[in-house]
Amino acid sequence: MSGSRVGSEVKVGSRQRLQMKVNDYKENQNITCVSLRPGQTTVLGKTPKVYLVPFSLSNYKPDQFKPPKSLLDKDFNNEVACKKCKKTEIRKTCKRILTPRMEGTSSKAESTLQKSSLDVYTESNKRQYNSTSDTVIVSVDMESSHDLDSDEDTTPGLDEFSGLSAYERKRLKNISENANFFASLQLSESAARLREMIKKRQPPESKRKKPKKRENGTGCRRSMRLLKVDPSGVSLPAPPAQPTVIAEENPLLPPGPLEMTSENQDVDSELFKRFLQTWAEVSKTSIKNTEKELVNIKSYKANLSGMVINEDTVHKVTRGAIFSVALHPSEIRTLVAAGAKSGQVGLWDLTHQSKEDGVYVFQPHTQPVSCLYFSPANPAHILSLSYDGTLRCGDFSRAIFEEVYRDERSSFSSFDFLGEDASNLIVGHWNGNISLVDRRTPGTSYEKLINSSSSKIRTVHVHPVHRQYFITAGLRDIHIYDTRYLNPRKSQPLISLTEHTKSIASAYFSPLTGNRVVTTCADCKLRIFDSSCISSEIPLLTTIRHNTITGRWLTRFQAVWDPKQEDCVVVGSMAHPRRVEIFHESGQQVHSFFGGESLVSVCSINTMHPTRYILAGGNSSGKIHVFMN
Repeated sequence: MSGSRVGSEVKVGSRQRLQMKVNDYKENQNITCVSLRPGQTTVLGKTPKVYLVPFSLSNYKPDQFKPPKSLLDKDFNNEVACKKCKKTEIRKTCKRILTPRMEGTSSKAESTLQKSSLDVYTESNKRQYNSTSDTVIVSVDMESSHDLDSDEDTTPGLDEFSGLSAYERKRLKNISENANFFASLQLSESAARLREMIKKRQPPESKRKKPKKRENGTGCRRSMRLLKVDPSGVSLPAPPAQPTVIAEENPLLPPGPLEMTSENQDVDSELFKRFLQTWAEVSKTSIKNTEKELVNIKSYKANLSGMVINEDTVHKVTRGAIFSVALHPSEIRTLVAAGAKSGQVGLWDLTHQSKEDGVYVFQPHTQPVSCLYFSPANPAHILSLSYDGTLRCGDFSRAIFEEVYRDERSSFSSFDFLGEDASNLIVGHWNGNISLVDRRTPGTSYEKLINSSSSKIRTVHVHPVHRQYFITAGLRDIHIYDTRYLNPRKSQPLISLTEHTKSIASAYFSPLTGNRVVTTCADCKLRIFDSSCISSEIPLLTTIRHNTITGRWLTRFQAVWDPKQEDCVVVGSMAHPRRVEIFHESGQQVHSFFGGESLVSVCSINTMHPTRYILAGGNSSGKIHVFMN
């Protein structure tokens, strides 16, 4: 009985293992090539799943068993690929399962499989079964045939890792061991203690102990002046409180004419009266407007070589930097006028024996005097324009500075005469506006205010022949306008010169014919244009390389024409030794004025006498340097 019972148990066990292998194949048929040989391992790409199906050995047919429909739908492509090798693999599997090695499997492993099969069966208790003699078959995705043979998988301690591969179980084991090891080191407690040790503690505020005042003791010795007591020990009376007066930085002078009061000479002195009389007599000399012819360049160079400078022709005339210089057109006396940054206008008579006695300084403005001209109609008048929005005329015969034009809301930059009679003026504003002023009308306002196309205007110059044209120098643009077509709202220029790349300092017509225009630009270039035919374009003739970077503390260079030789321009220089240079319109250097010990500074503003070979230059400290033969 016992032998037959054992034989029947072996048969039943072999049948169960056979059915388990068949279900293994059907569950893993999504893998195209799975080997069931012992010693090889196949790692599935998905989580293993367990399905319960009723099965009877008596009614078993090879074609009757089918996996769930969801698996068939999901793995249809893989099932077709493995259909050819299906029967042969099942046969080989059955043979391997029935080997003595598999028959000798311990009863302990069989009981473990049956126990796991029963646990899985409880999850699918909703299904109905037709026969009680059916055996529960567990379909499990096996990792490898080697794992089935090993005793490690059947040990009760690794039941929770039964669905993992050997590598994953080994990895989890290492992680667990490392975690236990680091936990034994107690690193978190050590880190907490270390943080407490290095935690910065704010030091207690140490209050400085103030010394106790001695009530009866003598303190530090102090002077009687600081104690405000006289030598006898009597306290001095408190000084009366003076009212604080807030003075403006540059207050405007009162409107109307100003007396010509010298700041460095006594007004009531005979010397000052004689000075005014001399200027008035010199200015009465009529200047004949005869046509001038250009001198041969060789003769011109020879005359320039005879011009020298010495200590007697260098003197400080104004306080602060010089912004404008003018030479009186007299043929008898040498009279120089200079406009300063401080608003002063200085007059210097070089024919006087003593330099101090020949210099007179006036204050007709409160801000820099940027433009200064002697009237072409009456040389006894000198017109000065300032940033403070005033334009005044100094009349030496009446010893007053008459106010010609005033605009406290604007700042003036330059002006010029529209006619030979000097009655009509054109004034440029720093904000880009242009004013037309008629001196014959009463009042100090403009006749017409024009909004130009420039954002700023630095210089304004009228054509010497065709006086309806004038040229303006802005920030980076130069325009030529026609006064007959000026529009108060927005005036468009006739011609624009756009060759300049940086800020422009000045632009002037040639003095005799107006056939040339010279410009000074911050790109270290002097440009000469051909303005003989004012049409849609003015061609560029010459570009002269010249250092025009004066910096912050020096007045900017302005190249001007020589009134006697309109094909030559005069400009200051930054080169060492200090000099003043003259260039021809072709770009060649004609002459350089060196002064030695008498010229040790940069003369930024220069001008030439209209008929005589005299050059006057002003620097940024108020000195006038005069070269003459």
